Amino acid sequence: MSTNRIYKTLDESLRHVKTQDDFDYALANFLDRFKKTPELKMLSEEPQVLRSTLDDDGLADSFAAAAAAHLCQLHDLPFPNWVNQPSRRMKNPWFAAKSHNLRMVLLQESPAAFRIRNLFVSANALHRA
Repeated sequence: MSTNRIYKTLDESLRHVKTQDDFDYALANFLDRFKKTPELKMLSEEPQVLRSTLDDDGLADSFAAAAAAHLCQLHDLPFPNWVNQPSRRMKNPWFAAKSHNLRMVLLQESPAAFRIRNLFVSANALHRA
């Protein structure tokens, strides 16, 4: 993944993703930029579907939609249409933790934008220092 160019939108940020590490890095960098200037235009264009590239059962696609929806909620922005596409929801629940006890915590604290996409993460899953 090229790190020389600064990608302004989520779509641009995820366009060159080839691995899960690429996705994590691209999303983190996007969150840093969005935090500085939260604008709907940064989320409007639908990112490419990564399911077949990452072979992850749609985890990255669902996570991108959940992240975008959550950011819209936090900043009182309208949701882009793409975040509600059926391909942006996990078929089976996915937890950011393996242990039963932690999974129970995630069930309670996962933000709504993630829960409705069958993703169970911590309340601060998108927090960047």
